[in-house]
Amino acid sequence: MTVKECYEKVGSDYDGVLKRLGSEALVKRFAVKFLNDPSFQDLTDGLAAKDGEKAFRAAHTLKGVCLNLGFTSLYKVSAELTEVLRGRETEGSDELYEQVKEQYTILTEAIQELAAQS
Repeated sequence: MTVKECYEKVGSDYDGVLKRLGSEALVKRFAVKFLNDPSFQDLTDGLAAKDGEKAFRAAHTLKGVCLNLGFTSLYKVSAELTEVLRGRETEGSDELYEQVKEQYTILTEAIQELAAQS
């Protein structure tokens, strides 16, 4: 699987991130580094602890990373969740969190597949 195929598989913006980063090698390097980003785990932990501040910061960070890396599908749902958490209340975030979790899983599985081919 090429980097472009990986991005297409998960509904992401390969052309946009390629323009920003300048080379496919950089796109791949940063996509693979995403696997080590703690934002999703911090979001999960914050919601589990009903810590609205931690959950908001994590969702906001995840949204930003996804925007920068062109991960469109995960960006969209994490942006929605960020807005729900903006008031630092976790009530009403369960359904959106499940959507974020689903998109995160789809994305990380595709990146792992890409990384395994190196």
